[in-house]
Amino acid sequence: MNDEDAGGMDLERSHPLRNGVLATVGLLAVIIMVLMFFWDDEPPLFDVRAAARNHVTSAEDAGMTGVTTAATLVQVAETLLEKRGGYLSNDRLPPGVLMDNMPNWEFGALTQVRDLAKALRNDFSRSQTQSSEDIDLSIAEPQFNFDNSSWILPSTEGEYRKAITALQRYLNRLVDDNHEDAQFYARADNLADWLAIVEKRLGSLSQRLSASVGVSRVNIDLGGESSGGQSKPRAAQMEVKTPWTRLDDEFYEARGATWALIQFLRAIEIDCRSVLEKKNALVSLQQIIRELESTQDTVWSPMILNGTGFGYVANHSLVMASFISRANAAVIDLRNLLSNG
Repeated sequence: MNDEDAGGMDLERSHPLRNGVLATVGLLAVIIMVLMFFWDDEPPLFDVRAAARNHVTSAEDAGMTGVTTAATLVQVAETLLEKRGGYLSNDRLPPGVLMDNMPNWEFGALTQVRDLAKALRNDFSRSQTQSSEDIDLSIAEPQFNFDNSSWILPSTEGEYRKAITALQRYLNRLVDDNHEDAQFYARADNLADWLAIVEKRLGSLSQRLSASVGVSRVNIDLGGESSGGQSKPRAAQMEVKTPWTRLDDEFYEARGATWALIQFLRAIEIDCRSVLEKKNALVSLQQIIRELESTQDTVWSPMILNGTGFGYVANHSLVMASFISRANAAVIDLRNLLSNG
C-alpha cells in the first residue's frame, strides 16, 4: 500500500468523526436557541387577592390589613426565582449568559421589590419613628439588596430565598393574634412616603427611555435656587442620548419595574382603601394602575426599534416613556391628595 492509499483511508475514517462533531455542535446550538426563546418569556400579571389567600392559612386572614401587600411582595419575589428558566441575571453558561432582555427585566422588578421591602421595614410596619423595627423585615430588606449577579458562594438565589422566608415569617405573625408585634399601618403618611420613592423611580425610567433619540436638556439641577450649590459644575445645556447597545436594556428594565409596580399598587388599593377613599384618592390610584397596565402590552416587533419621534419607524422606548410619564404625573397628584386632601 502506497502513501496515497493510506492517506485516503485516514481521510475516509475522519469523515464520520468530523460529521459527528458538527452534528453535535449543531444540535447544541438548536437546543440553546430553543431554550433562549422559551425562557425569554415575561411572566403574566397575577391576582393579588389569590396571592394573599395562597400565603395564609385561611380566607379570613387574607382580608386582614397588610396581608395582600406583604403576600404580593412575596409572590413577586418568588416569581423572579421560579419563572421560566429560573433566575437568569447570574447565569454563567448558555443560554442564560447569552440573554440580556430577561436579566434586565429581572433587575427592574427587583428594584421595586427592594423599594417596597424598605418601605415595609421603615414605614408601614412601624407606628412612629421611635418605634422598634420588625425583626423579620430587618432581615428581609438587606437580603434583597444582595448583589443581583452573584453566581456562587453565596448565590443570589440563596440570599433572596432567605429574604422571602423572612417575609413569610412576618406575614405569618401578621395574621397570628398571639403575635401583636407584627403590624401593618395603612396610613396616608406611610403611603405617601413609599409613593415618593415610586415617583423618583418612574421619573428616572422615563428620562432614560426618552433619551433613546437624543435630547438637549437645560441644566435644572439646582431648581433655580440662587443660593444652592453642587459638588461639580455642569454645562448649562447637555446632550443626552442612550447608546444603541442599551436601548433594549432600558426598555426591558422598565417593563420589569412596571410589571412589579402594577401588582404592588393593586395590593395597596386593597389594604389602604379606607385611607384612599377618605382622601378622595381612590380613582387617582386606579388611573395610575391603568396607565401602567399599558406598559405590559405585547411587543410584536422582534427587536426594540429606535425610530425618531415622527419618523417612519416606531420608537418603542418613547411609547414606554409616554405611559410611564403619565403614570408618574398621576403619582404626584396622588401624593398631593394624600398630603392635603
